[in-house]
Amino acid sequence: MHCKVSLLDDTVYECVVEKHAKGQDLLKRVCEHLNLLEEDYFSLAIWDNATSKTWLDSAKEIKKQVRGVPWNFTFNVKFYPPDPAQLTEDITRYYLCLQLRQDIVAGRLPCSFATLALLGSYTIQSELGDYDPELHGADYVSDFKLAPNQTKELEEKVMELHKSYRSMTPAQADLEFLENAKKLSMYGVDLHKAKDLEGVDIILGVCSSGLLVYKDKLRINRFPWPKVLKISYKRSSFFIKIRPGEQEQYESTIGFKLPSYRAAKKLWKVCVEHHTFFRLTSTDTIPKSKFLALGSKFRYSGRTQAQTRQASALIDRPAPHFERTASKRASRSLDGAAAIDSADRSPRPTSAPAIAQSQAAEGSVPGAPVKKGVVSKTPKETVQVEVKKEEVPPEQPEPELTEVWKPPLVKTQTVTISDTANAVKSEIPTKDVPIVHTETKTITYEAAQTDDSNGDLDPGVLLTAQTITSETTSSTTTTQITKTVKGGISETRIEKRIVITGDADIDHDQVLVQAIKEAKEQHPDMSVTKVVVHQETEISEE
Repeated sequence: MHCKVSLLDDTVYECVVEKHAKGQDLLKRVCEHLNLLEEDYFSLAIWDNATSKTWLDSAKEIKKQVRGVPWNFTFNVKFYPPDPAQLTEDITRYYLCLQLRQDIVAGRLPCSFATLALLGSYTIQSELGDYDPELHGADYVSDFKLAPNQTKELEEKVMELHKSYRSMTPAQADLEFLENAKKLSMYGVDLHKAKDLEGVDIILGVCSSGLLVYKDKLRINRFPWPKVLKISYKRSSFFIKIRPGEQEQYESTIGFKLPSYRAAKKLWKVCVEHHTFFRLTSTDTIPKSKFLALGSKFRYSGRTQAQTRQASALIDRPAPHFERTASKRASRSLDGAAAIDSADRSPRPTSAPAIAQSQAAEGSVPGAPVKKGVVSKTPKETVQVEVKKEEVPPEQPEPELTEVWKPPLVKTQTVTISDTANAVKSEIPTKDVPIVHTETKTITYEAAQTDDSNGDLDPGVLLTAQTITSETTSSTTTTQITKTVKGGISETRIEKRIVITGDADIDHDQVLVQAIKEAKEQHPDMSVTKVVVHQETEISEE
């Protein structure tokens, strides 16, 4: 069968495949044509109309998914990496840049004027190299499509920024582009039109971190993957079951109305794929019989992000050669190799800074200010190990579901210690809890000091209470700060709850020592009264 694939650089790849070929066969052909090894972030799309697409299922035969001849597809980014710096090759980052440029021009990735100018300047640097008055005319930026409604003012700002760059290689310009693009609120969000149960129009967005809800272009809710217990749909209704919060007893099921049965199923599949790709270390460890219920045969069949990173770490090949779209510049990786344009000029001088793999950083929120005075230290507590016991409430009635997906089971360990750097390990029975790869550290600080301005208040009066939440691509930090007055003494209590998403095993001892060290450095006038580490890991098939 004859296939046509529109690529991200506006070229078309054509080939002939066997009539029983599967989606993965064609995708592999395309990636080989592009010399792309980190192929798991990409996929082939079938466009229903100008704004709606369906991903080609890699595990199914192509002929069962498309109509008409020839078979037409587009090659697109399916899973947007939260940290593009962790991609192994700059050719992967280049195609990610091309996708984001399309997203911006199509209006799928809204940007402010300043961000459009900055991203546009990196695009020009990537394609043309350093500004050269002998080669670049007065309006050279107008040859590029950089924004949905491109203005002369924007082009002038892009040129101003571009002229300030010196000896920046195309690969470095691409990385700078991505480091700024990844911070945009709509980066990598797959949008689906829906209604809430009251019939109000909303948009549901699926991304690496979870399910997002938008109304009137504002995000009104967020459901992180660690809190999602179940994803399901029936007819045109879509449901998610959410883990109860700290002050709640039961799970909650939230429903949305999609335009059709097909739209609900497509959203369900996108959610399953994103959760599996970004949250699990491997799809091989998930028993097929337990992965889905009620007869569904669908499961994400590709590699997870963890697996593709492991495979990329084993890559040992010269930097791949590829051509830039506009300038047809031959480009190499960030190893300092020269970039040469189509006029065969002398190589431009290039710099080659090492790109360090970014590490997952915990969100930091400054502690409450502590006034100097008489501070009463909390007595040192004894070290203890305790197991958290949870009451399992009776199941709430649920609608009959067509297809259901649940995260795999894990085992839970809880270690509680006092203000000491010595951790105590304990053998704790396994308990089935559907979360994966999450670690929670709870650090409690307490301090008491005199405060003359509040000395006339009644004992036990709550002065202030606030909750601060900060997020990074790999962690969420919730800080609760309360100030009270007891017996004429002002007390400040800070509790931080840090949830870290990670694929690697975490050493309890190291985490505890580091947590206490950071606590004492950040708040030297306060005493750490308790540190709780709650770690979950996958259960093996055995």
